[in-house]
Amino acid sequence: MKLIIVGATGFVGTEILRQSLLRKDISSVVAITRRALTSPPSSPKLQNVVVNDYDQYSDEAKTAFKDANGCIWTIAITPSKSSNYFWEEVVRVCQTSTMVGLRTMHEAGMGKPFRFIYMSGIAGERDQTKTPSFKPKYSLMRGATESQVLAFSKEKGFEAMAAKPGLITDGGIAKRAFASVLYYTMSVPSIKVEQCAAAMLEQVVCGIEKEPLLNDDLVEVSMRMEKEGKMV
Repeated sequence: MKLIIVGATGFVGTEILRQSLLRKDISSVVAITRRALTSPPSSPKLQNVVVNDYDQYSDEAKTAFKDANGCIWTIAITPSKSSNYFWEEVVRVCQTSTMVGLRTMHEAGMGKPFRFIYMSGIAGERDQTKTPSFKPKYSLMRGATESQVLAFSKEKGFEAMAAKPGLITDGGIAKRAFASVLYYTMSVPSIKVEQCAAAMLEQVVCGIEKEPLLNDDLVEVSMRMEKEGKMV
């Protein structure tokens, strides 16, 4: 499989990259970043393509996309940081860039099969008639992006899925404590970053089991992988 990872220097993207290079069923990895990987893993199957932004793709990037079998898209402005930006910029990063990138991949020539995993969040609300309790404008926008991804995949005939984790942790004491507070005060579940990355990789490589995959689904997939000795 030839895999594209968009946002390979981020918290989750870094872990996806690490695991993808260790999986024998992934033969080629295209890491799309805005800055070059500072300590790139030594692997003959890794190609790092640097772009000016995630809604701008050079001929090099388009060539690298050709014949890919899957993509995991991790780029977004998180809910906690969204208030630090103008709303137009939040939409550009979270929604416009996603669709520009996806269309560019399609135009470059997708391999068969092609699976697109869009990493959204548990608060994303697709039903635009609802008013979510958590950051309603943001949650509706992320849900609308999920719907746009799925509609485009249906139109063009490839597979797509939204992964909707809760709080993603690194196993640190402070993050675990914060995760507990969120769960008991707001019922927000959590998942370890290695579990989230592993579950999304399993879906893009082996096939999408269900859509969407919520936090508990992602945990379940990763635990099954651990039992089967597939965690890397």
